[in-house]
Amino acid sequence: MSAKGFASTTDMAEKKITFSEIGPDIYAFTAEGDPNTAVIVGDDGCIVFDAQATPAMANGVIERIRTVTDKPIKYVVLSHYHAVRVLGASAYHAQGIVASKETHRLIEERGQQDWDSEFGRFPRLFRDAASIPGLTWPTLTFETEMTIDLGKRAVRLMHLGAGHTSGDIVAWVPDAQVMCSGDLIEYHSACYCGDAYLHEWPMTLNEIRKFNPKAVAPGRGNALKGQSITREAIAMTRDFVTALYGSAELSVAKGHNLKETVAAAREVMDPKFSSFAIYEHCLPFNVSRAFDEASGIDNPVIWTADRDREMWATIQGG
Repeated sequence: MSAKGFASTTDMAEKKITFSEIGPDIYAFTAEGDPNTAVIVGDDGCIVFDAQATPAMANGVIERIRTVTDKPIKYVVLSHYHAVRVLGASAYHAQGIVASKETHRLIEERGQQDWDSEFGRFPRLFRDAASIPGLTWPTLTFETEMTIDLGKRAVRLMHLGAGHTSGDIVAWVPDAQVMCSGDLIEYHSACYCGDAYLHEWPMTLNEIRKFNPKAVAPGRGNALKGQSITREAIAMTRDFVTALYGSAELSVAKGHNLKETVAAAREVMDPKFSSFAIYEHCLPFNVSRAFDEASGIDNPVIWTADRDREMWATIQGG
């Protein structure tokens, strides 16, 4: 890994957790740039949107849910396949684990490698990793849209397009005009783009924007209440993604290598985004993916612990 390690391996400070109501009986569990979870409560039960990284960490979500409702957790919805989002699902004892068909495919193709890679990169996000029973497998999947009836409340799950991954879904609560976006939207947090479709992501954001949400539970960063701040977050996410991809596209067109592309991306991105949560953690992975996509590699290459180290050596080396 060379003398200097990934920024994320030294990030060990505990984050302050906030559990706030962002719409009637809809809550956001946020933690200063760590992965968020959303909770949607209906007459018959609850949906948990994104599960946390370990059952032990999911129990922290459950504790807070029990401060606002004693209704059963019926469904865990996975916005995408990343380990930090899904490996805590077993703690909820839900009757269904819901994801897009594409997310199910990605778990088959790269779920184990992703787990190994993420755990190696960012150990703090896997508190009590021994409590993870294995990969999380969706039990209910859908192609483009599915509605869950929670009793007097319908929740629309939609695959609006690729972005953070090829399988991302959002949850829309029509009666409250609230959107759970997963990592398609971040707020004052860097987007992790290592498995992204950077050209398509802004178009998927346009689809979200058409809903004009009154509140958004983003993937990372504070809960967003009010249309002006939700629009700001969508615009900020779009700016991050397009700045990253644009700088890489220009570098590749000039024949630059990966190390040179990282330097060029920093020139564009550091002044705007270096204060964002996990910016340094994500940067090498983000530029690697942008470099690949701009070079014509349409589907993200699978990250493994070995590939992580090779990429890092390339960027640090000559």
